Amino acid sequence: MTLATGIGSWPGTSVRDALAQVRELLDGELPYLPELPERGPGADMIGRTAGLLVELPVDLQPVGWRFVDRPGLDAARTAALLREDLDELAEAFDGHTGPLKLQVVGPWTLAASLWLQRGERVVVDDGACRDLVDSLAEGVRLHVAAVRRLVPGAEVVLQLDEPSLPTVLAGRLPTASGFGRLPSLDPQVAARGLQTVLQAHDGPTVVHCCAGSPPVPLLRAAGPGALSLDTSLLRPREWEGVAVAVEDGIRLHAGAVPTGGGRTRATQLADDLVAAWTRVGLPLARLADLVVTPACGLGSATPPVARAVQRAAVETARELEQRSAA
Repeated sequence: MTLATGIGSWPGTSVRDALAQVRELLDGELPYLPELPERGPGADMIGRTAGLLVELPVDLQPVGWRFVDRPGLDAARTAALLREDLDELAEAFDGHTGPLKLQVVGPWTLAASLWLQRGERVVVDDGACRDLVDSLAEGVRLHVAAVRRLVPGAEVVLQLDEPSLPTVLAGRLPTASGFGRLPSLDPQVAARGLQTVLQAHDGPTVVHCCAGSPPVPLLRAAGPGALSLDTSLLRPREWEGVAVAVEDGIRLHAGAVPTGGGRTRATQLADDLVAAWTRVGLPLARLADLVVTPACGLGSATPPVARAVQRAAVETARELEQRSAA
């Protein structure tokens, strides 16, 4: 069955309201625990995931989130926001059975965004990267276990967000001074780190990369159950990589719905996806395995636009489901 879901972020500051809207809009689809970055530090994607790290405390500095010796007020605020989210999730999804998606920043976007105490990004330090990967894997395991206790009927789907991975691989991250560039990350090291975190979860997994030029072969090699990509940015070569992944049994979360609020009809969105799908030789019947998503998160959208985009994803999924049966 063709499904719809969201990327993760949602506008506003009330998680209760956001959960109610997600459950209503994605009834029978793939609902998710929304992230509300407008609540401030600790609700942003980096701070939120850094709060899951085990025995690697962080605090917030002008440069960004940084490793520290012991947790302080920033860590306490982050933990309180997550507790609120999980309490509201338990209430909103009481009695829920079926899939439920959680989003966590992947290890390489996290390593590119967190800072060492000596004033450089974590990604430059091999030992710190290994510690971060292991700590994140354990934090993911504990986070999933907490959600399973609160929503016992949920089949938890874990999504790793890696928007910075292409930049890290290409060596385009600036140094702390801003005058140079950090060395590129070895693709094999990147794949192993992703694999370690994915294997911390014993259920369905997704790797999401909404950047241009996503490293599809590397993502595929990490062994996720699905790839979540902005399909409007995929070039023919990348669509070929998607075709190989689909033939290997990896599901595509197609970020086909623009997030700018334009009025794009579901039939047109479906037409565009079907054209790319068939161009690489994939059969229409396999459209039944697609998950339709917005092109990116909706945290910066207005609430009416966010609802319209999420509704368009559902309508596009229904259109593709019909075409898969043709």
